[in-house]
Amino acid sequence: MALILIAIALILLWVVSLCKIFYSSAPKAAFFSEGEAVRKRNILLVVAHPDDESMFFSPTILYLTSQGNNVHILCMSTGNADGKGDTRKEELYQACASLKVGPEQVKILDHPDLQDGFNHIWSQSLLAEIVKKEIASRAIDLLITFDCYGVSGHQNHRDVHHGIQTFLHETPQRSIEAWELVSVSMLRKYSGPVDIWLSLLLTSCYPRQQMCCLINGHPRKSFLAMAQHQSQWIWFRKLFVSFSSYTYVNVLKKINV
Repeated sequence: MALILIAIALILLWVVSLCKIFYSSAPKAAFFSEGEAVRKRNILLVVAHPDDESMFFSPTILYLTSQGNNVHILCMSTGNADGKGDTRKEELYQACASLKVGPEQVKILDHPDLQDGFNHIWSQSLLAEIVKKEIASRAIDLLITFDCYGVSGHQNHRDVHHGIQTFLHETPQRSIEAWELVSVSMLRKYSGPVDIWLSLLLTSCYPRQQMCCLINGHPRKSFLAMAQHQSQWIWFRKLFVSFSSYTYVNVLKKINV
């Protein structure tokens, strides 16, 4: 009887959390000053592999595009670990289109020193140089990327973070604002929409200029984006997108260097 009651309580919590997502408006993100509504920003999301943007960053992308910002995506590899790099490139363009990011705003690299793999360590100085050039060519004023753990602990995700840290340390002027996606515990990671409560509570404990919570009011769009990655859209990733808190909410923290 106790197990049945626990199961019912969990289902109700899941439903209530979804209602919170669908029917309540989240606070305005800290990317914009109080009262600011007109200025659009040139934003660069830096990821390691095709599908990172859909699996982990879709609440952020959907929020930023809904506000009319110019969102650019820089993918540091084709994800060619299984020899499907060309296929995965095309899938990334399709996924980004479903997230309202056009192909001209997506750049995918296939550098010999930046190949997909858990055991491939990427040069921080090389990553920093690439980011520097991309920022200059697109007049970027805001960067978004992984934090030092990289959500899943993947070496390439962590390298991207450290590469951007290197770039920020080497940049003499602080005209670039940088934010990182906060990695959460395993329990929170697979709690689906329920994690929005803890995410909102966590961000309320920090100054608005240092941390923000972006709730995805259209989680179905995350599913549709990830479904464009057909080569990766197998059963356990379908489960991941269903139960991952990153489908429903992103907590971003400002990188201070």
